Amino acid sequence: MSKKKTVKDKALSIRGVANVEEARRWVAARGVEELECLVPDQAGVARGKLMPTSKFFNAPQMNLPSSILYQTIAGEYPAGDGPEAGDVADADLVLEPDFSTLSVVPWETDPTAQLIHDCYDREGNPIEVAPRQVLRRIVQLYEKKGWFPIVAPELEFYLVKPNTDPDYPLEPPVGRSGRPETGRQSYSISAVNEFDDLFEDIYDYSEAQGLEIDTLIHEEGAAQMEINLRHGPPLELADQVFMFKRTIREAALGHNIYATFMAKPIANQPGSAMHIHQSIRDKTGTNIFSNAKGEPTKEFYSFIAGQQKYLPHVMCILAPYVNSYRRLTKDASAPINVAWGHDNRTTGIRVPPAKAQSRRVENRIPSSDANPYLAIAASLACGYLGMTEGLKPEDPVTGSAHGLDYDLPRGLLEAVALFEESKPLENLFSRSFVRTYAAIKRGEFETFMRVISPWEREYLLLNV
Repeated sequence: MSKKKTVKDKALSIRGVANVEEARRWVAARGVEELECLVPDQAGVARGKLMPTSKFFNAPQMNLPSSILYQTIAGEYPAGDGPEAGDVADADLVLEPDFSTLSVVPWETDPTAQLIHDCYDREGNPIEVAPRQVLRRIVQLYEKKGWFPIVAPELEFYLVKPNTDPDYPLEPPVGRSGRPETGRQSYSISAVNEFDDLFEDIYDYSEAQGLEIDTLIHEEGAAQMEINLRHGPPLELADQVFMFKRTIREAALGHNIYATFMAKPIANQPGSAMHIHQSIRDKTGTNIFSNAKGEPTKEFYSFIAGQQKYLPHVMCILAPYVNSYRRLTKDASAPINVAWGHDNRTTGIRVPPAKAQSRRVENRIPSSDANPYLAIAASLACGYLGMTEGLKPEDPVTGSAHGLDYDLPRGLLEAVALFEESKPLENLFSRSFVRTYAAIKRGEFETFMRVISPWEREYLLLNV
């Protein structure tokens, strides 16, 4: 008998175990009337359907068009009719709920819940290009080696005044004092207190959804904030970042403020990052980055070496838009290289001070606009290749790395080309994902090229 299940069999098996019954009871106890069925797309945008709960539990299966996984951020599709452009017939994806993600939608006035789904074809095969599946694929490679990754993302974002005209620059919002920030307020408690009511809502919404905030701080930029999440398994933490972005945006809108995760939303202000802390445990729960004496292991150094070698090749995932590269400039707080150092925030790869069991590697390169599933997958893939190839890192940088030259691509098209040329990464991610993602990024670049910027009008209009 074949081990492969059909989607119908898979649906029956899921609905035959306690999860779905627990979900029924959970929904009934809270009087939930509607359910948001969510699928993260390539940009990390929530796609899906809103359904009455009775229809959800009685439906034999749920579908969405496959085109949702091939859209650019502008809602367009890659040119051509090859695999990278998606299913020409735009056939259905079959959605399977992950009941572990079931939670309330606290900002809705009517009782509403949300549930993240995975994507399959009609034969029950996972869709390779779906972001959750991409991350799951990388985690499974680790697990085959007896390794279990642990990650902790740090997410930066800006609060800005509502802005409905894209030709006007973004500005900091007005806080409780009646004045917007004009200077940088790194780690300022009073600057955070300017938006106490908003952050109370963020904390309340997060608690209602089971999202765990470790710390909240004010970052360097005007009305720039950072939320740190507690460490845990990669898929669980990617789900949390996905949900946090929705939560922060919705809470801000309730206060007539925009929250933006653009990498560089305001000129002359620092960019926003999504730093990813990473460690690896074995089956006993022991951190393989430290030996019995508490010293760094060869796996630790090889993980760093893999980041150094391969991070430039996944930059189109870590910095996915034209705007992302505006953050990566010399003499800024964002790194432009893959140097590494101990407790050195000027390098792209930082080793924070920690006890042996907590030894970890912080990837400081990703921007906050990155899809959390893909960014975590890409970062872990680089470390995995470093360990499986037995790579050795360069010497750590002990002073400032700001004077070092660029190791990273300067723009999106260069980054896409580097991604496509790496055969080791293609073997990990699958050729279909690499081709699809590259085509989407090229499509987004073409959309960008149709826009005339203020810089061009300022310097070219009457001078050339």
